[in-house]
Amino acid sequence: MTEQAHRPEDLTRLFVERANAKDADGLALLYEEDAVMAYPPGGQTRGREAIRKLWAELLPHMPEFEPEPPLPTLISGDLALTSTPPSDGSGARAQVARRQPDGTWLRVLDQPEFRRPE
Repeated sequence: MTEQAHRPEDLTRLFVERANAKDADGLALLYEEDAVMAYPPGGQTRGREAIRKLWAELLPHMPEFEPEPPLPTLISGDLALTSTPPSDGSGARAQVARRQPDGTWLRVLDQPEFRRPE
């Protein structure tokens, strides 16, 4: 069985592990069915299946992901805001996760990259 996120912070670790394994199906399982990811730059990918397809296209061409230490998680009820500062020092990453009925967490909104306006 595929490991699930029992804490919001687990999502980042699982994301890196699955991305490095080139596992688009496993990555998609980290998102709710109607999740939205702010990617590609300037656009949005909506829904777990569309997110899976996007990662299936991108992962074969991507370098290995490096784990990034998370910033403190903010939790309010069944919602959590997670974020990491990119290891290259540019911008930030942020995700909103929701606690599922079984107590695990899935991403609802994913902003993989914030950059300063030029």
